Amino acid sequence: MPRVTTLRSTQNDGRGKLALAAISLLLASCASAPPVAESGDWLRQRESLEALDAWQFRGRVNVRYENESHTPRILWRQRHRNYDIRLWGSFNAGNTRIVGSPEGVTLEADGEVLTAETPADLILERLGYELPVSHLEYWIRGLPAPGGEADLLFNERDQLTEIRQEGWSVSYPDPRQYGELSLPGEIEVLRGADDVRLRFVGMRWTVGE
Repeated sequence: MPRVTTLRSTQNDGRGKLALAAISLLLASCASAPPVAESGDWLRQRESLEALDAWQFRGRVNVRYENESHTPRILWRQRHRNYDIRLWGSFNAGNTRIVGSPEGVTLEADGEVLTAETPADLILERLGYELPVSHLEYWIRGLPAPGGEADLLFNERDQLTEIRQEGWSVSYPDPRQYGELSLPGEIEVLRGADDVRLRFVGMRWTVGE
């Protein structure tokens, strides 16, 4: 039976020596990381992931809403609380760029530029439905978003398999090993209430840049 832990998430701003040592390695984004083979140490893993404030990944993301489905390529760069997300299709079609910080967010697509205070507002205005973009910054790394209650599910090896938070379910079926860090190779984000699903696949990470 999976282990379930309920906690109130808080952001750890202390960059501990152990966490910094764990993320000091630099990995090429094209490298293929091996599957996680050993039992996890969730508390140490969480400390390392919370200290990880310079990273990027690339892959594909399938976005499904009602009867619509799209699978663009994605490149997400994060530096502290600043992010730069690029989405594009085959032959660079449908190029979209989302650039944000705590002060606001800008979306550029098809020659149009939109701005908003939060990425959720921007997605709602542009696409007509809600996506928890601010939470994704944490969920993508395998962390609950700060400031709210979350249920964490673990397997028998103490590896995180699912986060349930604010009506969303975030699953981690394919953890990959990057040095001492475990990072997702695949993520599925679901909210059954309105049939919204995001599925990140083929995720290749670069950390420490």
